[in-house]
Amino acid sequence: MERNTVVKDKYHLLKFIWRITYAHVISFFIAGAFAMTFMNYGEHYINEPLSLFMKPTTHPIVSLGMILQVIRGIIVALVIYPLHKAFFEEDYGFIKLGLIILGLSVLSTFGSGIGSVDGYIFTTLPLATHMLGYPEAIIWILSFIGILYLSYKYKNKKIINIVSITLMLLIFLMGIMGYIAAV
Repeated sequence: MERNTVVKDKYHLLKFIWRITYAHVISFFIAGAFAMTFMNYGEHYINEPLSLFMKPTTHPIVSLGMILQVIRGIIVALVIYPLHKAFFEEDYGFIKLGLIILGLSVLSTFGSGIGSVDGYIFTTLPLATHMLGYPEAIIWILSFIGILYLSYKYKNKKIINIVSITLMLLIFLMGIMGYIAAV
């Protein structure tokens, strides 16, 4: 393989990781803000059964959760990368990506997660607790694939980069301010 091809491939991978990461972080922020505002997560997390394994939303590390989502964004990017052509270059690829995420990360997790099929079968959590996270998950998936769609299809990549960097900085700043306030 020629040196130029290797450099080009590394650049493509880094650009891909950046796109997936900012799409994930921004989507996670949107879905989390929705859940905190309209689904009253703060109240749910301090009461059983969720209080038995979830930190309260006032915990300092929860405030840093937005910043730490960068780690998840990188993981998601590395997992999706081998299939990136199927998702970003084929017809209906973004819809396929959304359905795969819904299936593997919400409905059929590799454990008895809340809202998953195994969660319904193997946990003692009430039905309402299982269903609590669905709106947040749907909003995350829709905003994630929507942001990715814009990132790939919008012609002016400079504007996309400026907006994504600005939003990431604002989200990080809010996370740091929330952490300082919680400490």
